[in-house]
Amino acid sequence: MGALPVRSTRLVDLNLLSVRISSNLEAFDAYAYFSREAPAGTEPDHEIVCVDLDRDPYDPEVLRGLCDRTLRAKRFRSGYYLNHIFGDPAYLVTEGRRSYVFGRRLERTVWPYFVKRILTDFAVDHGYLHLKAGGFTFDDGAATLLVGPNAGGKTVFLTQACLDGARFLTNTHALVRDGEAHAVPSAVRVRRAPQFERLIEEHGLTPHLESGDFVAAPELLFAGAPSDSGRVRNIVITDFSPGRPGGFARITAEQAGLFLGLFSDGVVNYGLKDDLLDHHGGDLDAFTATLAGLRAQLTTLVEGARCYRANVDMLDPLVRKTVLAELRA
Repeated sequence: MGALPVRSTRLVDLNLLSVRISSNLEAFDAYAYFSREAPAGTEPDHEIVCVDLDRDPYDPEVLRGLCDRTLRAKRFRSGYYLNHIFGDPAYLVTEGRRSYVFGRRLERTVWPYFVKRILTDFAVDHGYLHLKAGGFTFDDGAATLLVGPNAGGKTVFLTQACLDGARFLTNTHALVRDGEAHAVPSAVRVRRAPQFERLIEEHGLTPHLESGDFVAAPELLFAGAPSDSGRVRNIVITDFSPGRPGGFARITAEQAGLFLGLFSDGVVNYGLKDDLLDHHGGDLDAFTATLAGLRAQLTTLVEGARCYRANVDMLDPLVRKTVLAELRA
């Protein structure tokens, strides 16, 4: 690509891997989604270079000629990034472990797309499962993973557990292998509420991509350092809905596996099947072997854990005490 204007950069630590993010903006909102920096001198596993076209204009015709010929690059040019995240047309250029993206408000591509893609590629290359999951650990190091549909109460469950003595593990992503869940350090989504108003103002928290919320490092919210990993003892499917019968109950490994296959598997949940096929160079045998391996890993994970479904109000102190006592046991 040659020399590009870079006015800020950050080397972020994602625990098992690191990523260098650079921008032609002095202040780039994407940095706020990462809670930990990698040590100086760390060789990044991937690099992302974001060029805002309002700051440094480039000829769209030239950019179109440089773009990847993948489905993802085509979608970027239409302004569709991943899942429900849209924006201006963006131009994606990949050179090995370095990705370039040209467009506007490119913070909408870094955490929503690039991080998910990088984690998924890393996972399949190193024998991990990439799961959409929150999680916390107890004093004995055992981990509880939280999965569920959007707006199912994962963040409330996680926050209340951590405010009640559990150690924060991860907010959104986990890399799991051989029953061990490894955190992906990131900021936590904070909703504007009375208990967070002072925090939002004092620390000038960055607004979340979705209006009305903010992002904060977990160290600002919870006592003690976050955990980097934990052996998975519990998997909890959270689906809080006051209009339905409540409860906290064990479910079978088969039920949990079927649910996680749709709501937690990184490839399925984030719509990365075409990206994964590209990662395998279009090799159908390698692609399907990877999928079979991921399915087997997921089955082993749920069979080795206690699995629960939860329709509980974790803001209720008595309910919270009962639920956490069961998970600690």
